[in-house]
Amino acid sequence: MSISPKIALLEEYALVARALSAPARLSLLEQLAQGERGVEALAEKTGLNIANCSQHLQQLRRAALVTSRRDGKAVIYRLTDAKTLELMDLLRIVAERNLAQVERILRGLSGGEDAPEAVSRADLAARIAEGSVTVLDVRPADEFAAGHIPGALNTTLTELEQIMPELDKSAEIIAYCRGPYCVYAHQAVAALRKHGFSARRLEGGLPEWREDGRPVLSSHL
Repeated sequence: MSISPKIALLEEYALVARALSAPARLSLLEQLAQGERGVEALAEKTGLNIANCSQHLQQLRRAALVTSRRDGKAVIYRLTDAKTLELMDLLRIVAERNLAQVERILRGLSGGEDAPEAVSRADLAARIAEGSVTVLDVRPADEFAAGHIPGALNTTLTELEQIMPELDKSAEIIAYCRGPYCVYAHQAVAALRKHGFSARRLEGGLPEWREDGRPVLSSHL
């Protein structure tokens, strides 16, 4: 028995929705937003075993959210296009606006207080040009090396307190990390504000900054 065109379309839309229904797949998308990676690197970054990681990647590829290429024996994955980034952010926006538990989690990351309003990428670009801001990239060193906002300082959350004496308290600090699902920037801002710094996080992260066509530096040789 044939199905109607509408039902056929809804089945395809639901395929995309199902692909986004596992936290592990959202974590994989977050990693691929930083740049293309092989299965082993993705498994290590997300804490999945290789077999489980491959299965999740297959689900994402069936939904056309990621694509892959071969490099010798390795399979290298990347996001299909920037629309996947937009979809990831839309999930975040809907959840933050409508789910009380999300609000409670984010409030907890901000030390029990309302987080300050995020800084837009356009505003940050203008302030970098003025030299009136300190930019902190709180992603792991390998992700920073692969690409970062020009002039950004790299630190992990565990190292943040050690570098605080070197930071200029007269300049606002803007922290950024991986994108819509990354919590490092929330935690860094809370820690900085606790120590008397004026700090906010960037709206989005490095992937969105790069997708805007803004400059990105690489530390790779």
